[in-house]
Amino acid sequence: MTQPMYRQVAEDLRRQIESGELPAGRQLPSQLNLQQRYSASRNTISDAIKWLTSVGLVETRPGQGTFVIAKVDPFVTILSADPGTGFGGGEGATYLSQVGEQHRSPSTGPVRVEIQDAPAEVAARLRVPNGTQVVVRHQERYIDGTPWSLQTSFYPMKFVTSGDADRLMMATEITEGTVLYLKKAVGLQQVGYRDWITARAPVQNEMSFFGLPHDGMVYVIFRTAFDQDGRPMRLTVTVFPIDRNQFIVNVGDVPEPQYGAGADEAGP
Repeated sequence: MTQPMYRQVAEDLRRQIESGELPAGRQLPSQLNLQQRYSASRNTISDAIKWLTSVGLVETRPGQGTFVIAKVDPFVTILSADPGTGFGGGEGATYLSQVGEQHRSPSTGPVRVEIQDAPAEVAARLRVPNGTQVVVRHQERYIDGTPWSLQTSFYPMKFVTSGDADRLMMATEITEGTVLYLKKAVGLQQVGYRDWITARAPVQNEMSFFGLPHDGMVYVIFRTAFDQDGRPMRLTVTVFPIDRNQFIVNVGDVPEPQYGAGADEAGP
């Protein structure tokens, strides 16, 4: 069956991109130039570019043109993990490189701490009244120097005021992880967590940090952790750009995923 004209144009441009003839960062020829080259209408070229954008090969920058996107070795994050550690879902170094050897270098920006009145969405997940004060800890995260995620955790202020969890208020890393710290400081044991995953358009600071185009998208994972009495003890909200992240959820006794040439799995 003959492909529509816009797909023929798109496939030819994709071939040029994947072969390196149109390298990452290169601007595509103007729409008028492409119309002439392929003897195609303006709508056909527009549809071809939309298709290339949808598969993540190009991006259109308002007022500048359409550019080839650099191919990213995606960061594959294991969401499921031992609930007693708190690591998993981007909270610790529990990510995998999908392609090639797993030599990825994680790093973080400085911790920022503030006190807020819990907004409705946070209060609902922590099961506290709207406006209850919470300790908020923000951090930017990178892999290989590339922005990977934005993470914000919310903790009830009572952990500090009526407990001994003063380190939550300090703008420094809690190297053993807040889960183990809270167990020692206030006797809370994290026994499980719930991940609620959504996708949306990025807000301005996310577009700036991740370098996303105006039509980019992000995943948002709301992780609510529960203590030994079944009460929410923290909410961690992590934002991941869709263009460089994939996720794995393990259920039951399964082997670790394998990647690369000769592996028994081609992907997650």
